[in-house]
Amino acid sequence: MKIVPIHLPVRYLDGLDSLITMGAYPNRSEAIRMAIRYMLKSESREFTKKRE
Repeated sequence: MKIVPIHLPVRYLDGLDSLITMGAYPNRSEAIRMAIRYMLKSESREFTKKRE
């Protein structure tokens, strides 16, 4: 894996930290990886539908 530094609004970090506290994710990195996976799957489906 590569390290990719990002800047996020405080409210996003607060939301991530809340999910981590609730046990939804073990840490910020995993939560962000999951969000990116979801976005990539969702966007690729939408792109495929538009091409049909």
